[in-house]
Amino acid sequence: MCYHSAMLTKRKKANEITKAQRHEKDTGSPEVQVAVLTRRIEELSAHLDKNRKDKHGRRGLLGLVADRRKHLKYLEENNKRAYGVLVKKLGLKK
Repeated sequence: MCYHSAMLTKRKKANEITKAQRHEKDTGSPEVQVAVLTRRIEELSAHLDKNRKDKHGRRGLLGLVADRRKHLKYLEENNKRAYGVLVKKLGLKK
């Protein structure tokens, strides 16, 4: 089984980071974290559409979604404007 097509490559991750960073060297802000998690969630959910019996992958997806929810909650409490911009940019439902 080939997992490489469904993985988040360095190039894809770097692309997501540059879209969401606050400044040039920013790699850990909540905006970047949420953007990277969102990309991983998208790719893993596409994998799970093809591989319905992958229960371990589904458990991993639930963990990623919970982690993203925590980051979004933190961002909403501490910087409402950045939260609103990020949700619109990523097309999240909130």
